[in-house]
Amino acid sequence: MSETTTTPDTVRVPAPATIEAPADRIRRLRIGGVMLVFALIGLGLAIFTKSGQATFQLVSGDLQNNLLGVPAQGTALLLGILGLVAAVAYVLRRVPQRYSGWLAAVLGICFIGAFLCWAAAGKTFPLANQFQGTLNFATPLILGALAGVLCERAGVINIAIEGQFLVGAFTAAVVASTTDSAAAALVAAALTGVAMAWLLAVFSIKYLVNQVVLGVVLVVFASGVTGYLFDQFLQEDASLNTPEVLSAVKIPGLGDIPFIGPILFQQTVLVYLTYIAVAVVTFMLFQTRWGLRVRAVGEHPKAADTVGIKVKRVRYSAVLWAGVLAGLGGAFFTVGFAGSFNKDMTAGNGFIALAALIMGRWHPIGAMVAALFFGFATQLQSQLQVIQTPIPGELLLMAPYLATVIAVAGLVGRVRAPKADGEPYVTE
Repeated sequence: MSETTTTPDTVRVPAPATIEAPADRIRRLRIGGVMLVFALIGLGLAIFTKSGQATFQLVSGDLQNNLLGVPAQGTALLLGILGLVAAVAYVLRRVPQRYSGWLAAVLGICFIGAFLCWAAAGKTFPLANQFQGTLNFATPLILGALAGVLCERAGVINIAIEGQFLVGAFTAAVVASTTDSAAAALVAAALTGVAMAWLLAVFSIKYLVNQVVLGVVLVVFASGVTGYLFDQFLQEDASLNTPEVLSAVKIPGLGDIPFIGPILFQQTVLVYLTYIAVAVVTFMLFQTRWGLRVRAVGEHPKAADTVGIKVKRVRYSAVLWAGVLAGLGGAFFTVGFAGSFNKDMTAGNGFIALAALIMGRWHPIGAMVAALFFGFATQLQSQLQVIQTPIPGELLLMAPYLATVIAVAGLVGRVRAPKADGEPYVTE
């Protein structure tokens, strides 16, 4: 009888995905530690939640109907325990690594839900207003973060988003006031955003100016120019600063969906453009040849140049298209929300958009989620003041920035900018 031998091909070797490197293990434990802290805080809030009912208003302005009541303490305890289970499962690696993000999402939802039950115990929380306000605050942040994604994916740091917001807001207010045309106002805001982006592109790509310093200079320049024009013209002639705010447009069918319909599908044209912008930027960056070239010049411009890609041309196109988005984001402050322009009315939102960009890991979808998180925290601060919750609102405003610091420190996973981000390319 012939003896059966075992060949190397028959040896079972564990798949590489099942082997956790020491660095990955340390990172998992750090992230898991942060998750456990938030889970325990959520469980503590649940324990100290007052007995009674927490009522959530599902339709804006309707205080009699469309109310959802839940047992405050029981619901908070359930959510707190579920969040703790998600955190422990992450620490002990009880689910495949590719699903770890879902555990973090479950924990975040449970933490927010437990917090709202604690805050709304015995009260009525305007949940519809909370989500509506979140979308209002987040819309310009999403557009600004998308502008940052396009620029930095191409290797150009865009600190000037705040300046593009300002000139876009100013131009939209003046054009809307003089022409009574919302379309003209949006086009004009986009063009002024492109003009600011052109300055950024020329000085950073052609003249190789330090991009961080250049961005700060452009923000100061935009603040000075818009402030001067406001003092000289808009205060003297009020007719130049009375733009008509965009009216909401209901999408048939979708706008009638309970709860989410009025929030998502009874919005202004500018909000719908934001939805489209997220989808288009994501598709263009990851599904087209142009997007591949943008990412190539942002990661390794020399390698891209050797295969025939015009590095500077691609960077120019990305920065100018980003200017369109940032200009539209600025228009939201005047024709989309406030109805008039004031000096420095963007109040640092351009820098918050940069923070959303970092939290979103330079990805359009991630940047959108981070911007929504900023908007949610900002709106929650005002809502808690309405229902007279004892927690100081200023602490809530700190939450997005604290999360950004945690993200940059690497406690929520690898956060790495494009390799050539901020590095000028000089042809030999």
